[in-house]
Amino acid sequence: MKTHKRKPVVLIPADVKQIGEHPFHAVGQKYILAAAEAAGALPLLVPAISDHVDIEELLAMADGVMLTGSPSNVHPSHFGQSVLNPALPLDTARDALTLKLIRATVNAGVPLLAICRGFQELNVAFGGSLHQAVQEVADLNDHREAKDLPLDTQYAVAHSVKLVANGKLAKILGVNKLMVNSLHGQGINRLGAGLTAEAFALDGLVEAVRVEDAATFAIGVQWHPEWKVLENPHYLAIFKVFGDACRVRMQRHKPPD
Repeated sequence: MKTHKRKPVVLIPADVKQIGEHPFHAVGQKYILAAAEAAGALPLLVPAISDHVDIEELLAMADGVMLTGSPSNVHPSHFGQSVLNPALPLDTARDALTLKLIRATVNAGVPLLAICRGFQELNVAFGGSLHQAVQEVADLNDHREAKDLPLDTQYAVAHSVKLVANGKLAKILGVNKLMVNSLHGQGINRLGAGLTAEAFALDGLVEAVRVEDAATFAIGVQWHPEWKVLENPHYLAIFKVFGDACRVRMQRHKPPD
């Protein structure tokens, strides 16, 4: 008789999206499948209703937390700025959930993987700031994708990043340089307190960070390793190590009844 083996539960906060006349809470399928297939986890989507969510109760059932990319940006009021371009989408409901969840996740020793918008949320949650338009900053390149091109072209490798020697990410990947995709208009300006840069683009923009004093895996990347993750050994390695950390967490804590 085949015995059932429990998978680690990975929480994925949702975006709030307007579909027709109604708001929906949604997560892109590519993130859900990456958590399931590459990290070997059971993805659990969390609605962005912070007034009705108890963070401690959430983390009591969590073996990991993954923060996804999104078309929306972190509201600049969270790092002391006004909105630079009102045409760009915001998601204040997601902000209200994730910015609280991030610090609580790290404090609880729950593994954390932050991607693109999630990477930027991680920096803001630790007191850092963002460039609202990287392409308008002197000496920085345009890191945006061409939205009129096919998805395979948008998510194709766009530039290299240099990994910090002997850093956590360099040890995971076993390389000192990596080609990545690039689909972001915002990026880290001031690095958050307690974060360490793990990778840089050639123009000097921070492309990966880790939480210095985290008891477990707590890494954010600006690129999109979830894209065709099973076909990219370096992207896959990130998810595998995250999944391994989630399984260690699962073995050490009892989920709520």
